[in-house]
Amino acid sequence: MKISAVIEDFDAADLRAYGRVCDWALLWAHARSGDAALISGCLGSSDAFDLAVGEFAGEYADQAQRDTRAFVRAMREGRIVAATE
Repeated sequence: MKISAVIEDFDAADLRAYGRVCDWALLWAHARSGDAALISGCLGSSDAFDLAVGEFAGEYADQAQRDTRAFVRAMREGRIVAATE
């Protein structure tokens, strides 16, 4: 099934959202190709992607630590049971 967006009816917020989806789809397609030159071309020469990935990684690590502490606390308090071997 193929559909097309009627961009003439979009307001500014819709156009920004549509642009982000298109960017994501293009980058995903190039990333699946494994062609480093295409991926690099999509990312451009700024460090925005590098900074975003670094920020995401730091936040993800912080969240993983919070989740682990909550999981261990729940086990110790008997709210969940975890099997160990």
